[in-house]
Amino acid sequence: MEAHPVTDVSSIFGLPRKVAIVTGASRGIGKSAASILARLGARVVVSSRDIDACSQVVKEIEAAGGEAFAVACNISRREDLESLVTATIGKWGKIDFLVCNAAVNPTMGPLAELREDVFDKILSANVKSTLWLCNLALPHMAANGGGSVVIVSSVLGIKGSGTLGAYGISKAADFALARNLAVEWGPRGIRVNSIAPGLVQTDFAKKLWEDADAVGERNARTPLRRIGQPDEIGSIIAFLGSPAASFITGQVIVADGGVTIV
Repeated sequence: MEAHPVTDVSSIFGLPRKVAIVTGASRGIGKSAASILARLGARVVVSSRDIDACSQVVKEIEAAGGEAFAVACNISRREDLESLVTATIGKWGKIDFLVCNAAVNPTMGPLAELREDVFDKILSANVKSTLWLCNLALPHMAANGGGSVVIVSSVLGIKGSGTLGAYGISKAADFALARNLAVEWGPRGIRVNSIAPGLVQTDFAKKLWEDADAVGERNARTPLRRIGQPDEIGSIIAFLGSPAASFITGQVIVADGGVTIV
């Protein structure tokens, strides 16, 4: 991807007619990212296991004047990932931006009690499937002159946890995956970054924020004194895919209200 001299500030933050795939886009951070990308001019592939929910997101994007279509995809199935890429190329002929947002966390508790099959499920869905999808999508991106990838990780890849250790391990692996992909694909014009959100008010993290007392204690230790909202992460994702971030690659962008600095 070529450098972009600043001539029109609005243009360097826009994504006109760029094609973006967003996994886990039926709700939360993924839905926010898909909606913001569409408002910036991107044509968005809205993907998750729930095709009905994805179709609803598409309707909302189209009602706001954007372009989108829905593709059902279980990220743990390689054939679904292949179909996602094939459908995108068939619809719009290219891929410019890939947002790897979908993830699982089927367990809470100490690592000493972690079952092998559960750990395998977490690593497969949160790490291996992201690599699979990148290996499928990035050749198309490179053939079109470059593009951008954002892997949505977590501050649990930075901090330790007594109950979310397995998930944290998978999220730490996301950082290494982004760095290595950035090195491999940078010469072909592709940037790869990771974002590490703190606690965000989504359904995925509901068990962590629905306890008012626990959140109150957490907020008291957080410099901004609150948890995050999906659009606060979706907007960073959009920035990383835009020309404004054209010299950023292999990085972890932490968006946590300051949790990791205290």
